Amino acid sequence: MRRMLAAIVGLLALTGAARAQPPAAVVEDVQGKVTGAEFMDYVVPGQVIKLGPGGSIVLSYMKSCWRETISGVGTVIVGTEESAVHLAEFKAGKVPCDPTQTEKIAREVGESAATVVRSLKDHAPPPLTLHGQSPMVAVSDRGKLVVDRIDEKGEHYEVDLAKATLVHGKFYDFAKANTTLKPGGTYAATLKSKRIIFQIASDAEPGAGPVVGRLVSLQ
Repeated sequence: MRRMLAAIVGLLALTGAARAQPPAAVVEDVQGKVTGAEFMDYVVPGQVIKLGPGGSIVLSYMKSCWRETISGVGTVIVGTEESAVHLAEFKAGKVPCDPTQTEKIAREVGESAATVVRSLKDHAPPPLTLHGQSPMVAVSDRGKLVVDRIDEKGEHYEVDLAKATLVHGKFYDFAKANTTLKPGGTYAATLKSKRIIFQIASDAEPGAGPVVGRLVSLQ
């Protein structure tokens, strides 16, 4: 117990600088009384989240693919690959995701949007791999979201974000629109000048699976 309290005190001392760090996890669900984070927020190491009576939160870490369900009165301190939890109940396990997601999200959240503008002819890193057939796309504009399959012809999707229902005001969920992409396919998502290439894993599952396994950022 003393070791846990010491760790929490040490991490609390870091919270002043926490906001300067890149995101480590995404908040997939919030229920009841929770302060310090909201649904679909990105959270950073050292960030403190407090759960009150009836409170619960689901955190998914982008680098470790570690998904936590934390409930009951207690304190959560965000780490780099998992949380430190005091008093609250804690259940966790690995879920399929692409560990490179954390680097992409950190770059796109922390730098100019110009860093995500890429051409197919550029020497780009391997595309992001999604483990769900229905992407959750993070957006910062309200233009036309276009998704095209680029390894084969035939699939083309257009979404007018000005008219679409967005989760938390900044995420378009293909699962809520009952739209699924093909396992094994490679796609390009474009929103105005922003573009990202991703592929759907051959064993990707349909439906609204863990967000961390199907998150695409065009912020």
